[in-house]
Amino acid sequence: MSIEHFTPKWMTEEHQMVQESAYKMFQSWDEHDERWLEEGVIDRAAWEEAGEMGFLCASMPEEYGGGGGDFGHEAAILYAQAQANQAGFGGLIHSGIVAPYILHHGTEEQKKEWLSKMATGEYIAAIAMTEPGTGSDLQNIQTYAVKDGDDYIINGSKTFITNGQLANLVIIACKTDREKGAQGVSLIVVETDKTEGFGRGRNLKKVGLASQDTSELHFTNMRVPQKNLLGTMEGMGFFQLMQELPRERLIIGLTGVGAMRLAIDLTIEYTKEREAFGKPIWKFQNTRFKLAECYADYLACRAMTDAAVEAILENKLSVPHASLIKYYVTEKQCRVMDECLQLFGGYGYMTEYPIARLYADSRVQKIYGGTNEIMKELASRFM
Repeated sequence: MSIEHFTPKWMTEEHQMVQESAYKMFQSWDEHDERWLEEGVIDRAAWEEAGEMGFLCASMPEEYGGGGGDFGHEAAILYAQAQANQAGFGGLIHSGIVAPYILHHGTEEQKKEWLSKMATGEYIAAIAMTEPGTGSDLQNIQTYAVKDGDDYIINGSKTFITNGQLANLVIIACKTDREKGAQGVSLIVVETDKTEGFGRGRNLKKVGLASQDTSELHFTNMRVPQKNLLGTMEGMGFFQLMQELPRERLIIGLTGVGAMRLAIDLTIEYTKEREAFGKPIWKFQNTRFKLAECYADYLACRAMTDAAVEAILENKLSVPHASLIKYYVTEKQCRVMDECLQLFGGYGYMTEYPIARLYADSRVQKIYGGTNEIMKELASRFM
């Protein structure tokens, strides 16, 4: 039993095949799920399997080891991940966010060197923006880099970094000129296995996303070759971030839509089986009305994100558009999760039920990628 499925215009038969195949892979990970939740990290072998199956860097050009697809392939994989309730896998950061930074802003040498390793899972990638004292205000980051010979010496710290415990490749937002504000920000790429002074802090305990390795990172006189500057010019980091963040915010929106659909499907099934006062919960008008409201929210969010996928495929997704999608979808996602959990009653509060995990995983969606308050502020500047 599930809500009606429809195929958006952007989704080709190939995209559908990718989604079906990726879903089978994610579903096969169920046997490891409890252990990953307890350990707070997904096995590197799972990343390597995703690479072998072609589900890492699916939208990157074949000449750099990628799948040669488009953003629709990333969206299809993301929907499959949501359908399997594997929100802890950081592939959407690795493939959908970090890889485009390298493709769009890196040198030819950087693209050939790093994207090919990311596509196989040899390298797991992360992006480090947030600091203990700086969240969405990226122009005021404190991590800094100074030149020394052919290297940069980097000092500072980051927090809430997805894939932080496993990452071999980290894009670090830092100041190469501490006097210039946003114009002094640069992005420097660190190959962690080759770099002294790179340190991993705690694998952070979170309300949700328990199997995702979200970490603190520390840089102490970390020496990185100047050739690892993303692009060829210092001070372009803030521009690069602003150019790529709409993609990240759409990805968050797509994640929310996928999770909403799973939650509604699970709740419909449960309410038609669970009885109270001698009849299925589904027979109560309140149950049907609540789920109809949730379905309406899902349809509205799906229409918004489908339109945005079409826009990004045409390179037309704007900052305000992506910001409002991220805000709207994640607000509705959290509402839907709350309503669905309520219909499960006491069982919904038990972590053995998938709805509890969906509820816990949803809350951070309104925070990362820029808080929803920042999303409204950004959008309002274009009005």
